[in-house]
Amino acid sequence: MAEAGRVLVVDDDAVVREMLTEYLASHGYAVSAADSGAAMRAAIERALPDVILLDLQLPGEDGLTLARYLRERYDVGIIMVTGATDPVDRVIGLEVGADDYIGKPFDPRELRARVKSVMRRMQSRPAADAGSGTAAADARRVALGGCMLDIGSHRLFDRAGAEIPITTMEFDLLRVFAAHPNQVLSRDRLLTLTRNREWEPFDRSIDIRIARLRRKIEADPENPQAIRTVRGVGYMYVPAVP
Repeated sequence: MAEAGRVLVVDDDAVVREMLTEYLASHGYAVSAADSGAAMRAAIERALPDVILLDLQLPGEDGLTLARYLRERYDVGIIMVTGATDPVDRVIGLEVGADDYIGKPFDPRELRARVKSVMRRMQSRPAADAGSGTAAADARRVALGGCMLDIGSHRLFDRAGAEIPITTMEFDLLRVFAAHPNQVLSRDRLLTLTRNREWEPFDRSIDIRIARLRRKIEADPENPQAIRTVRGVGYMYVPAVP
């Protein structure tokens, strides 16, 4: 069977690790497993995965701490997998950079669908055009608020040129807003345009992600000028006037 992608399972429960490893491997994924943050780092050093299934309640460094660490350093998909029922944990998981969230107990088929969804977004991003020249590179950059989004390389930069870490979903949202300036986009439309129609986020997840984006691109996140809220409808990207 052809390799469907690389997945790293990070969970301190040996039964869960074995179950997920065997199930995903049977569907063509190259799967490795780790039982702690230290083991996760070692696994990443050996081979960078496409998606990491990250348990929230790990001994030592918890999943939220590790998700923040991953998002700051690697371009990987992160799915939080946990038995925690507190919705605050789900919100924080997205806040620190997770791409999706699934609670235990779960149907392995649903988890695989979420892995496929996140991996598809990761693998479908356009690659940067090597040797395309300065003019072409500039054409693939879009000003958003006080930042610059490089469409080709999936990177966001501040005014000083320093890179700002963003998740796959954050990039997809910024790309969609850049392609639809001055257009009101509903939450449903945003899911469709970001190719996440099959994904079933919990309530208000789009709002959480946009609030996080505003903290990254807006001079005053409490008074956003680039990504504006249209009450009762959705959001609208308003380019700055030169």
